[in-house]
Amino acid sequence: MKNLEEMQNEALIRIVDDDADLRKGLTFMLECAGWKSAAYPSARDFLTQDSPSIPGCLILDVQMAGMTGIELQHEMNRRGNTLPIIFLTGHGDIDMAVTAMIDGAANFIQKPPESGKLLAAIETCVSQSLKNAEGTSSPAVLRQRLSLLTRRELEIAELVAAGLTSRQIAERLGISERTVEVHRSSLHQKLRMQITASSLSQILKK
Repeated sequence: MKNLEEMQNEALIRIVDDDADLRKGLTFMLECAGWKSAAYPSARDFLTQDSPSIPGCLILDVQMAGMTGIELQHEMNRRGNTLPIIFLTGHGDIDMAVTAMIDGAANFIQKPPESGKLLAAIETCVSQSLKNAEGTSSPAVLRQRLSLLTRRELEIAELVAAGLTSRQIAERLGISERTVEVHRSSLHQKLRMQITASSLSQILKK
Protein backbone atom coordinates (compact mmCIF):
# COMPACT_ATOMS: atom_id res chain seq x y z
CA MET A 1 0.00 0.00 0.00
CA LYS A 2 1.33 3.44 -0.94
CA ASN A 3 1.98 5.99 1.76
CA LEU A 4 0.36 9.44 1.74
CA GLU A 5 3.30 11.19 0.07
CA GLU A 6 3.38 8.63 -2.75
CA MET A 7 -0.37 8.98 -3.28
CA GLN A 8 -0.10 12.76 -3.41
CA ASN A 9 2.68 12.54 -5.99
CA GLU A 10 0.63 10.34 -8.33
CA ALA A 11 -2.94 11.56 -7.87
CA LEU A 12 -4.98 14.53 -9.03
CA ILE A 13 -8.04 15.73 -7.11
CA ARG A 14 -10.73 17.19 -9.37
CA ILE A 15 -13.26 19.74 -8.13
CA VAL A 16 -16.45 20.37 -10.10
CA ASP A 17 -18.67 23.09 -8.62
CA ASP A 18 -20.33 26.20 -10.06
CA ASP A 19 -19.59 28.16 -6.87
CA ALA A 20 -16.33 30.04 -7.54
CA ASP A 21 -15.72 30.77 -3.86
CA LEU A 22 -16.09 27.11 -2.94
CA ARG A 23 -13.74 26.04 -5.74
CA LYS A 24 -11.17 28.54 -4.52
CA GLY A 25 -11.56 27.42 -0.90
CA LEU A 26 -11.27 23.73 -1.72
CA THR A 27 -8.27 24.32 -3.97
CA PHE A 28 -6.51 26.18 -1.15
CA MET A 29 -7.38 23.47 1.39
CA LEU A 30 -6.05 20.72 -0.89
CA GLU A 31 -2.88 22.66 -1.64
CA CYS A 32 -2.22 23.14 2.08
CA ALA A 33 -2.77 19.41 2.63
CA GLY A 34 -0.29 18.48 -0.11
CA TRP A 35 -2.69 17.44 -2.89
CA LYS A 36 -2.53 18.50 -6.54
CA SER A 37 -5.91 19.64 -7.82
CA ALA A 38 -7.81 20.89 -10.87
CA ALA A 39 -11.03 22.89 -10.56
CA TYR A 40 -13.84 23.12 -13.13
CA PRO A 41 -16.91 25.41 -13.04
CA SER A 42 -19.18 22.94 -14.83
CA ALA A 43 -19.65 19.28 -15.64
CA ARG A 44 -19.12 20.00 -19.35
CA ASP A 45 -15.77 21.66 -18.66
CA PHE A 46 -14.71 18.62 -16.67
CA LEU A 47 -15.73 16.20 -19.42
CA THR A 48 -13.91 18.12 -22.15
CA GLN A 49 -10.76 19.12 -20.24
CA ASP A 50 -9.96 16.42 -17.69
CA SER A 51 -7.62 13.50 -18.34
CA PRO A 52 -9.39 10.46 -16.84
CA SER A 53 -6.27 8.29 -17.10
CA ILE A 54 -4.73 10.16 -14.14
CA PRO A 55 -5.72 8.46 -10.86
CA GLY A 56 -7.29 10.42 -8.02
CA CYS A 57 -10.87 11.34 -7.23
CA LEU A 58 -13.63 13.83 -8.02
CA ILE A 59 -15.22 16.24 -5.53
CA LEU A 60 -18.57 16.95 -7.17
CA ASP A 61 -21.44 19.32 -6.40
CA VAL A 62 -24.85 17.69 -6.74
CA GLN A 63 -26.84 20.74 -7.84
CA MET A 64 -25.32 22.76 -10.68
CA ALA A 65 -26.66 24.74 -13.61
CA GLY A 66 -26.72 22.75 -16.83
CA MET A 67 -25.61 19.19 -16.19
CA THR A 68 -26.10 18.26 -12.53
CA GLY A 69 -23.68 16.22 -10.47
CA ILE A 70 -25.92 13.16 -10.64
CA GLU A 71 -26.15 13.52 -14.43
CA LEU A 72 -22.36 13.82 -14.64
CA GLN A 73 -22.04 10.64 -12.58
CA HIS A 74 -24.33 8.84 -15.02
CA GLU A 75 -22.31 10.12 -17.99
CA MET A 76 -19.05 9.02 -16.37
CA ASN A 77 -20.53 5.55 -15.80
CA ARG A 78 -21.63 5.43 -19.44
CA ARG A 79 -18.11 6.32 -20.57
CA GLY A 80 -16.51 3.80 -18.24
CA ASN A 81 -14.82 6.49 -16.13
CA THR A 82 -14.17 4.80 -12.78
CA LEU A 83 -12.82 7.85 -10.96
CA PRO A 84 -14.18 7.71 -7.36
CA ILE A 85 -16.70 10.47 -6.61
CA ILE A 86 -17.22 12.40 -3.38
CA PHE A 87 -20.50 14.30 -3.63
CA LEU A 88 -20.91 17.67 -1.91
CA THR A 89 -24.39 19.06 -1.41
CA GLY A 90 -26.28 21.74 0.39
CA HIS A 91 -29.52 20.39 -1.05
CA GLY A 92 -29.09 16.69 -0.42
CA ASP A 93 -31.71 14.31 0.89
CA ILE A 94 -31.71 10.62 1.68
CA ASP A 95 -33.13 9.60 -1.70
CA MET A 96 -30.46 11.52 -3.58
CA ALA A 97 -27.71 10.06 -1.42
CA VAL A 98 -29.02 6.54 -1.94
CA THR A 99 -29.22 7.07 -5.72
CA ALA A 100 -25.66 8.38 -5.82
CA MET A 101 -24.33 5.51 -3.72
CA ILE A 102 -26.12 2.87 -5.79
CA ASP A 103 -24.57 4.38 -8.92
CA GLY A 104 -21.11 4.10 -7.39
CA ALA A 105 -20.46 7.28 -5.40
CA ALA A 106 -17.72 6.80 -2.83
CA ASN A 107 -19.06 9.32 -0.32
CA PHE A 108 -21.73 11.97 0.23
CA ILE A 109 -20.78 15.01 2.36
CA GLN A 110 -22.89 18.02 3.33
CA LYS A 111 -21.71 21.55 2.53
CA PRO A 112 -19.72 23.19 3.94
CA PRO A 113 -17.48 20.12 4.26
CA GLU A 114 -15.49 19.59 7.44
CA SER A 115 -11.87 19.52 6.27
CA GLY A 116 -10.83 16.48 8.30
CA LYS A 117 -13.76 14.41 7.05
CA LEU A 118 -13.21 15.47 3.44
CA LEU A 119 -9.46 14.82 3.51
CA ALA A 120 -10.05 11.37 5.02
CA ALA A 121 -12.54 10.58 2.25
CA ILE A 122 -10.07 11.81 -0.38
CA GLU A 123 -7.31 9.59 0.97
CA THR A 124 -9.60 6.55 0.88
CA CYS A 125 -10.74 7.31 -2.68
CA VAL A 126 -7.23 7.93 -3.99
CA SER A 127 -5.98 4.70 -2.44
CA GLN A 128 -8.74 2.80 -4.26
CA SER A 129 -8.10 4.68 -7.52
CA LEU A 130 -4.41 3.78 -7.44
CA LYS A 131 -5.22 0.13 -6.69
CA ASN A 132 -7.59 0.08 -9.66
CA ALA A 133 -4.90 1.55 -11.91
CA GLU A 134 -2.34 -1.01 -10.77
CA GLY A 135 -4.77 -3.89 -11.10
CA THR A 136 -5.75 -2.88 -14.61
CA SER A 137 -2.11 -2.98 -15.74
CA SER A 138 -1.41 -6.48 -14.38
CA PRO A 139 -1.34 -9.04 -17.26
CA ALA A 140 -2.68 -11.81 -15.02
CA VAL A 141 -5.58 -9.66 -13.84
CA LEU A 142 -6.35 -8.56 -17.39
CA ARG A 143 -6.44 -12.15 -18.66
CA GLN A 144 -8.77 -13.12 -15.84
CA ARG A 145 -11.12 -10.23 -16.58
CA LEU A 146 -11.09 -10.90 -20.32
CA SER A 147 -12.16 -14.48 -19.62
CA LEU A 148 -15.39 -13.11 -18.13
CA LEU A 149 -16.52 -11.57 -21.41
CA THR A 150 -19.18 -13.16 -23.57
CA ARG A 151 -18.49 -13.71 -27.27
CA ARG A 152 -20.60 -10.66 -28.16
CA GLU A 153 -18.85 -8.47 -25.55
CA LEU A 154 -15.45 -9.50 -26.88
CA GLU A 155 -16.61 -8.76 -30.43
CA ILE A 156 -17.75 -5.28 -29.38
CA ALA A 157 -14.52 -4.71 -27.45
CA GLU A 158 -12.52 -5.46 -30.60
CA LEU A 159 -14.62 -3.03 -32.65
CA VAL A 160 -14.25 -0.29 -30.03
CA ALA A 161 -10.50 -0.93 -30.06
CA ALA A 162 -10.57 -0.49 -33.84
CA GLY A 163 -11.99 3.00 -33.33
CA LEU A 164 -15.64 2.43 -34.24
CA THR A 165 -18.35 4.48 -32.51
CA SER A 166 -21.36 2.86 -30.86
CA ARG A 167 -23.50 3.81 -33.85
CA GLN A 168 -21.01 2.26 -36.29
CA ILE A 169 -20.81 -0.90 -34.18
CA ALA A 170 -24.60 -1.14 -34.13
CA GLU A 171 -24.74 -0.87 -37.92
CA ARG A 172 -21.92 -3.40 -38.35
CA LEU A 173 -23.56 -5.99 -36.08
CA GLY A 174 -27.18 -5.28 -36.99
CA ILE A 175 -28.21 -4.36 -33.45
CA SER A 176 -29.49 -1.18 -31.82
CA GLU A 177 -27.16 1.52 -30.55
CA ARG A 178 -28.79 1.13 -27.13
CA THR A 179 -27.81 -2.56 -27.09
CA VAL A 180 -24.22 -1.59 -27.88
CA GLU A 181 -24.25 0.84 -24.94
CA VAL A 182 -25.53 -1.91 -22.65
CA HIS A 183 -22.66 -4.15 -23.75
CA ARG A 184 -20.17 -1.31 -23.24
CA SER A 185 -21.51 -0.83 -19.72
CA SER A 186 -21.01 -4.55 -19.10
CA LEU A 187 -17.44 -4.29 -20.42
CA HIS A 188 -16.82 -1.46 -17.98
CA GLN A 189 -18.14 -3.53 -15.08
CA LYS A 190 -16.18 -6.66 -15.97
CA LEU A 191 -12.90 -5.06 -17.03
CA ARG A 192 -13.02 -2.24 -14.43
CA MET A 193 -11.51 0.25 -16.82
CA GLN A 194 -12.47 3.01 -19.20
CA ILE A 195 -13.95 1.62 -22.39
CA THR A 196 -12.05 3.55 -25.06
CA ALA A 197 -10.27 2.59 -28.28
CA SER A 198 -6.89 3.22 -26.67
CA SER A 199 -7.51 1.28 -23.46
CA LEU A 200 -9.08 -1.71 -25.21
CA SER A 201 -6.43 -1.91 -27.92
CA GLN A 202 -3.80 -2.15 -25.18
CA ILE A 203 -5.61 -4.80 -23.16
CA LEU A 204 -6.47 -6.95 -26.21
CA LYS A 205 -2.81 -7.00 -27.30
CA LYS A 206 -1.65 -8.48 -23.98
